[in-house]
Amino acid sequence: MVHTSTAGPALRTLSALGALLLLSACSTPEGVTTGNGETDPGTTESEPGTTASEPGQPEDVATGLEVPWGVAFLPDGSALVAQRDSAEVVRVADDGTVTGAGTVPGVSPSGEGGLLGLAVDPGFPEEPYVYAYYTTDSDNRIGRMEYDPDGGGLGEPETVLDGIPSASTHNGGRIEFGPDGLLYAGTGDAGDPRNSQDTGSLGGKVLRLTPDGEPAPDNPFGNHTYSYGHRNVQGLAWDGDGSLYATEFGQNRLDEVNLIEPGDNYGWPEVEGPGGGDEYVDPLVTWTTAEASPSGAAFAGGSLWVAGLRGERLWEVPLTGDGGAGEPVAHLEGEYGRLRTVVAVPGGDGLWLGTSNLDGRGEPRDGDDRILRLPLE
Repeated sequence: MVHTSTAGPALRTLSALGALLLLSACSTPEGVTTGNGETDPGTTESEPGTTASEPGQPEDVATGLEVPWGVAFLPDGSALVAQRDSAEVVRVADDGTVTGAGTVPGVSPSGEGGLLGLAVDPGFPEEPYVYAYYTTDSDNRIGRMEYDPDGGGLGEPETVLDGIPSASTHNGGRIEFGPDGLLYAGTGDAGDPRNSQDTGSLGGKVLRLTPDGEPAPDNPFGNHTYSYGHRNVQGLAWDGDGSLYATEFGQNRLDEVNLIEPGDNYGWPEVEGPGGGDEYVDPLVTWTTAEASPSGAAFAGGSLWVAGLRGERLWEVPLTGDGGAGEPVAHLEGEYGRLRTVVAVPGGDGLWLGTSNLDGRGEPRDGDDRILRLPLE
């Protein structure tokens, strides 16, 4: 069942994140594929316009968090952070001060489910809404809450979309407002691959909806589906030209970054990685599953940044500006454990990263879980 509400803010325009920085080259690990699906032999060279960077030294912004998942910036430079298993949202100031914002009712954490993605209305504070993607006893859904940053905290959630399939794994969960002012959601197949190829199902998709939860008027199938054939999408990001990229967990062989176009079929479960022929769209970039398990994604400094869980590293994918990509480069490999989320700091001077070492699959370290600041120089 899909539920949509009728009241709420009108469509708005969100300017895409982007910044131009001078970048210096780094080496590329073996086993990475880009574009045409051919394996890179490990070269240290990059084509003009696709050079990777050398970020600055990471520093802690906040520590002692519990499985931070969604991170969404407010206009004042602070950010709201969703904690998956407790369903609590905290506000993290730029100086590291952490204050409670509220608990989302109705969340039923189990396995990979719980309180997942967050998105702040692009018209905030005039449109004082925060959106959350979360797991209940029966489904995954997107709720909208009023938020008063001056002490009132989060209000009760209004469901704008429900009926997204849920399970102990493959829940997707990332939500982001796009440059068109519409809300996008990455969903998983909930352990049933048949959902992915069914354009009438909300599972295994990139969804596109109005802030009120209605299907976007020009969606390709007349419903919420924007693209399909996905296994488990947990990262969404737009480049400076407005192109949408999504990260996707593979099964046994290859994780993916896909360039998303409306109506396209990305192959799951018929295809994992490249080789889909004319019927399915090949990924832009792939990694072996041990190298990535890609979750959050962000665009900054001319590159797509991808947080790796099992891979315990931050991947940088230089973008060419024409829908292509240079060779991915790994940063912070093994230094902070599992990385769940990466978001671009407003203004383009760095990234915030969220670790996920308390999610039952990591090895917790002193201070985990944490939010890190990574400057881009």
